[in-house]
Amino acid sequence: MDTTVINILCLILLFVGILGTFLPVLPGLLLSICGLLIYKFGTDADLPMIYIWAFGILTAASVILSYVIPARTNRKYGGTRWGSIGSVVGTIVGIFIPIPLGFLIGMFAGVFIGEMLHDSKDMNKALQSTKGALIGFIYGTGFSFVVGVAMFLVVFLNMFDII
Repeated sequence: MDTTVINILCLILLFVGILGTFLPVLPGLLLSICGLLIYKFGTDADLPMIYIWAFGILTAASVILSYVIPARTNRKYGGTRWGSIGSVVGTIVGIFIPIPLGFLIGMFAGVFIGEMLHDSKDMNKALQSTKGALIGFIYGTGFSFVVGVAMFLVVFLNMFDII
């Protein structure tokens, strides 16, 4: 296959991966890491392996943090362990519900339901906890977005022998 076609495919994967960091219908950084790997091993690129390892670790961290950060910020905003567990369970259940933004709705519903199960009389606390989960989601998405943009830039700049 022609190197130019492979380079274009890699850039497309990296760009769509960036979009996927905030559009839940796309696998995000997984597409980006595929683009990076195809670029490294599908062309004669002299991209150092340290980039592959670093972005692999950052991608794995991002996947883990996308579940952990909302649960942690939930606690910071007054949520209990019930809300944190609800966040993780709701996210997983939401992935399998065939509605737009199912995982996100599931996460917020999980936090709210978890807090209401813990203390059904304090709706304000449940709402604050859900607010914390939203802020955590924004942090996690921001981290993934930055990693995706960094991957794109590394490949793009390496294509033109800038790095």
